[in-house]
Amino acid sequence: MLIGELSRRSGVSERLLRYYERMELIHSERRANGYREYDDRTVDTVRRIRALLAAGLPTRIIRQALPCTFDEATLRPCPGVLTSLRDQLNVLDRRAADLEAACRLLRRTIAATENAAN
Repeated sequence: MLIGELSRRSGVSERLLRYYERMELIHSERRANGYREYDDRTVDTVRRIRALLAAGLPTRIIRQALPCTFDEATLRPCPGVLTSLRDQLNVLDRRAADLEAACRLLRRTIAATENAAN
């Protein structure tokens, strides 16, 4: 299928599909006219990529984990993938803690500003 069809079937823009290809997440064959030709299975691959992105994974980890996917939420054991996933979870936990601290500070600032206005 051509990129337009892949875009329509996956719900992902052509621009983003080209990005996924540059990041080596999906692959195409080139026709003689230069058009990209994708396998039908690429639709499922794009869905897996979207699910992994939604889980907070960067493309470098997705590239590593993608060959290990059964479906959008299940991975089979692959060398190094579990370690990468745990490392990414630690990154997200730290970000969540930083955001929570920022929220607490903002709440205190709002409360102090409201009290000063009264």
